[in-house]
Amino acid sequence: MIPINEMKHILAQSDMASLIAYVETFQPYDLANCVERLEPTEQLELLGLLPPDRSASILEYLEPVLQYRILNELEEAQTSLVLNEMSSDVVVDMMLALHRHQADRLLELLPEIYRRKLQTLMTFPEHTAGSLATIDYIAARSTWTIERTLQHIRKIGHEAEITSYVYVTGNKGELVGVVSLKNIILAEPKTEISEIVTGDVISVPASMEQEEAAELLFRYDLVALPVIDAKKRLIGVITVDDLIDVMQEEATEDIQKLGGSQPLTDTYFKSSVFHLYRKRIIWLLILFVAETYTGTVLRHYEETLSEVIALSFFIPLLIGTGGNTGTQTVSTLVRALAVGEVKFSDIFRVIRKEVSTGLMTGATISLIAYIRALILGVESNIGLVVGITAMAIVIWASFVAAVLPLILHKLKADPAVISGPFITTLVDGTGLIIYFTIAKVLLHL
Repeated sequence: MIPINEMKHILAQSDMASLIAYVETFQPYDLANCVERLEPTEQLELLGLLPPDRSASILEYLEPVLQYRILNELEEAQTSLVLNEMSSDVVVDMMLALHRHQADRLLELLPEIYRRKLQTLMTFPEHTAGSLATIDYIAARSTWTIERTLQHIRKIGHEAEITSYVYVTGNKGELVGVVSLKNIILAEPKTEISEIVTGDVISVPASMEQEEAAELLFRYDLVALPVIDAKKRLIGVITVDDLIDVMQEEATEDIQKLGGSQPLTDTYFKSSVFHLYRKRIIWLLILFVAETYTGTVLRHYEETLSEVIALSFFIPLLIGTGGNTGTQTVSTLVRALAVGEVKFSDIFRVIRKEVSTGLMTGATISLIAYIRALILGVESNIGLVVGITAMAIVIWASFVAAVLPLILHKLKADPAVISGPFITTLVDGTGLIIYFTIAKVLLHL
C-alpha cells in the first residue's frame, strides 16, 4: 500500500518531475487505492499532473461515481485526453452507471466514430457478452495485404488491449476469421491476409450470458473472444482479464448463496450493517419458519420418545450428519454445474454416483454411530436403530442434494439457492421421520 502521507507531501511540493518519478514506481491498482484516500482537491491535482495514459490506467480501478467526479472537474481538454486513453469497456460501464445527461456530456468529448461504437455497446443488457466487449482491438479487411495490415497495426496497435491477434472482416464488417500476429510477421508482404486467415474462429453473440462466454474462453484456452451481432458483424472483443473478473464475481455470488444469504452488491467493508442485515434476514426468516416443522415432527413422535428416552440422545448427531452430508453434495454439484461439468441430462449418472458414495460413507458412519451408542451404555437394539438410521439419513441426504440443484438448473433457477442451510433444514425434518419410523419397526413401539 502506498504511504498516503508521503503522497500528500510530494503533491504539496508541486514538483511534477518528482511526482511522475514517484508514481511510476507503483502499479495502477495501488495508485487507485491511494487516490481514494486523498482529499478531492488532491485527487484532481494528482491526476491533472500525470500524463493522460497514466491517469486513465488509475481511473479504470475507481468506482464510476468517483471516475465521473474527477473527469467532470478536470479541464475539458484533459478530460477528453484521459477518456480516449481509457479502455472502452470501462468507459461503457461508467456511462451506464451515470445519469443520462452526465454520460452525454462526457460522450461529447470523444471522436464521433468512437462515440457511436460506445453507444452501440451501451445498448446491450448487463451481464451479456455485448456489455463486456471492448472496441480496443485490431481488425483488418480480408482484401488487405500483409504489408498494409502491418502498417495498420503500427498505426493503432498502441490503443489496442490485445495485439496478439488480428480479426479479419469482410466488406460489411462481418467476421471472417482471425490471424495471429506471429503468422502475419512471418508471411510475405504482398500476400493477402485472406490467404492465411483461420476461418473456424470461435465467437459469441452479443446476447450470450457472460458466464457462458467465460466458460467458452476457458474451455478452449483463449486469450480473447470476438463478439458478433445478429448479422455476424464484429462489434467488439472480450479479453481474458474481463472474464476472470466475471468468474470471480460469479464464484463470490455462489459462495454467499451457499451460506444461506443473498449476495452483496458491494465489497464487504463498503457494505453497511443495515445492508448486511437486509441481505441475511430474509433467508434466515424463511429457514426459521421451515425449521418449525422439525418441532412438529418431534411433537408427533412424542409418545415414541416417552417410551424410549434414550432415542433423544442421538437426535442432534443424526440430523447433523444428514445436514453435513447434504451440504457436501450440493456444494460439489453447484460448482460442477457452474463450470459446465454436469448437465441435467446427467441426472441419473449423478444420482448413481452420489447414492453409491452415500452407501459407502453411510456404512462407515453407521458403524461408528453403533459403537458410540454402546459406549453411552444404551441397549444394543437401540444402538442398532441409531446405526441403521445413520446410514439411511446419509443416503437420503445424498439423493436429495443431488437431485434438487439439477432440477433448479433445468428450470433456469440458480442452483446455489439450494444452499447448505436449506438442505440442512430439509433433511432435519425428514431425518427425524426416518429415525422414528425405524425405531418403531425395530423396537416394536
